[in-house]
Amino acid sequence: MKKYTLKVQEIRQETADTITLCFKQPGLKKIKYLAGQYLTLSFRINGRRYSRPYSFSSSPTVDSLLETTIKRVPNGIFSNYVNDTIQTGDVVEVLEPMGDFIYTHDEETKVLYLWGVGSGITPLFSILKEVLVVQPLIQVRLVYGNKNVNSTIFQAKLDELLAKYSDRLEVWHFHTQSEASTFNSFVKSGRINAEFIINLLHGEEIAKTKHYICGPIGMKETIKTVLETLQCPEKAIFSEDFELVKNPKDFEQISTQEVTVAFESIATTLTVEKGKSVLEAALDAGLELPYSCQTGSCDTCKATLKTGSMRMIGLTKERHDLESNEFLLCCSHPLTEGVCIEIAH
Repeated sequence: MKKYTLKVQEIRQETADTITLCFKQPGLKKIKYLAGQYLTLSFRINGRRYSRPYSFSSSPTVDSLLETTIKRVPNGIFSNYVNDTIQTGDVVEVLEPMGDFIYTHDEETKVLYLWGVGSGITPLFSILKEVLVVQPLIQVRLVYGNKNVNSTIFQAKLDELLAKYSDRLEVWHFHTQSEASTFNSFVKSGRINAEFIINLLHGEEIAKTKHYICGPIGMKETIKTVLETLQCPEKAIFSEDFELVKNPKDFEQISTQEVTVAFESIATTLTVEKGKSVLEAALDAGLELPYSCQTGSCDTCKATLKTGSMRMIGLTKERHDLESNEFLLCCSHPLTEGVCIEIAH
């Protein structure tokens, strides 16, 4: 896993609780990425190292700087630290770009639908800018939910793009804390709902559309259910997942266990409490293990099981690239005593 140090060239205030960090590309070897991917930032906060993935809001074709947009989260140690502390000129450690929430072009697709809520706009905005420039024959339609106009990230930039690409771009805004506009049919009151989705897609040749979804679980499920009803091909539906979905039933056979972690030639035995992943327990114990997405989507926290038995819980996407003894620690839980794992980094 490659690491870089990037200098903050500019900080843009997007909304009252959201900023965009604009990093200068390295002088010798520029970082390559795809629209929709994410960058993992690392900081030491109160003596502990934290890492968090943030989607690029920049487009590799359109923007010269590497941009990640970070919204303040209530009680969010990392996001609050970034919003309160980072200044222009600071140097930040990052991991190489990762993620498969990317636009892939094919000749069948004629219309690209982007569905987002709140900060879920970030990777969608990256994809939107990229496609408008690189794929001039593709129609782009964004459906974007927020509390109100003031909380809408990239509002001004979206207005600029609407003016520039008026023949190819349409944007619908949903506001939960303001009334629908009587002057603008593209501003709706409430949340993105099934009735709107069905009406929007009415008459659309669904096989020629692609859908990218980023936002709360409820919104994702609503959109996916409608798309399934309309017989949209599964291969044309993509979602970005920033949290593990844990079913309490999955933990019925899990109990608190002692686990031995071998990392950098040092073996450490730690207590993994029921409900916590091996990664969470290791970080709480002060082990600075490699990790990034924390949703089982990448390989950064991959480890090899030497003895005992473990189970991965909460994976949002099936992983067919792991060997039978390979586990992602962010979603792994010990099933037996005597669990010993090794991390080869």
